[in-house]
Amino acid sequence: MARVLVADDEEGIRSFLAEALELDGHEVEQAADGAEALSMLRERSFDVLLTDLKMPALDGMGLLAHVRAEQPETEVIVLTAHGTVANAVEAMRKGAYDFLEKPIGSPAELRLLIARAVERRRLRTVEEGAARASTELPPLTYGDPKMEPVVEALSKVARTDATVLLVGESGTGKEVAARAVHGWSKRAGGPFVAVNCAALSETLLESELFGHEKGAFTGAHARRRGRIELAEGGTFFLDEVGELKPALQAKLLRVLEERAFERVGGTRTLRADVRWVAATNRDLAAMIADGSFREDLYHRLAVFPVRLPALRERRRDILPLAKSLLRRVGADLGRGELTMTYDVAAKLEGARWSGNVRELR
Repeated sequence: MARVLVADDEEGIRSFLAEALELDGHEVEQAADGAEALSMLRERSFDVLLTDLKMPALDGMGLLAHVRAEQPETEVIVLTAHGTVANAVEAMRKGAYDFLEKPIGSPAELRLLIARAVERRRLRTVEEGAARASTELPPLTYGDPKMEPVVEALSKVARTDATVLLVGESGTGKEVAARAVHGWSKRAGGPFVAVNCAALSETLLESELFGHEKGAFTGAHARRRGRIELAEGGTFFLDEVGELKPALQAKLLRVLEERAFERVGGTRTLRADVRWVAATNRDLAAMIADGSFREDLYHRLAVFPVRLPALRERRRDILPLAKSLLRRVGADLGRGELTMTYDVAAKLEGARWSGNVRELR
């Protein structure tokens, strides 16, 4: 279902429209005039704006102009009084999706028009995602509505330097999400450096993170810069952070708090000018309760937590993702675009996908 904003200066009409849409499961908010609607639109995104043309403070045409400039992804439907259809046509020329004449005799027409607007927005999201996939980052979604708030949250936090904690089952695309945060951020021109905490022993991981000085341990024949140092000016992605041993948890906490560290065997303090993104498939709250994960570290990491849904929770992504993978395989094999039968498609859609996107690949 969709988020809909209804803007009309007549309370009775607003309530009628909101109640009709809520019956379809939409999340509806109301604004008494254009200025209030614009303020609400700037605080959060809406799938559809349903607005009267004649309102105090800021009329529907003015509101439409702001929406087209600031939130072009929002579909706009205008309400117009009988006999003023020319104004509604002008609004459509300026970017509105459609219009409804007042008084609205039956809610059925309204509900159908909203459903069409929501579907149009979804299809545009799919098309834009496909276009980005070929030129920028791997897409986080192919249009499943359950991923829209995830993408919205990541795009918003990317504009800040806040630490992000990505939570989700293995294979849900946490590294893709981390790369998206980096790519959308002011640090996009800097390096993206990733470390998997589950892939190395405690000793090797410490050296990998912080680097080491010559002679710090047997085999340390030369100074080596660590991954944190290599991420200077960019983004550092700490994958499977729930696998960190207690000693390394304490050292990581210090880096997050002080933005400083020393190489293994060194005494010179180095600054850590990186943006932190961490990820886990573990229940960190349960680990805190049993004493295996530090609560203070959790709070430093979970400044902005984002949950990535499992593939089985966003089934509209399955077939588009499978088709994308087939196109890639076909190109690699020099065989053009590969296709799948109806039976294969049905099996893909019905599978549980416990391994998520990684299993599908």
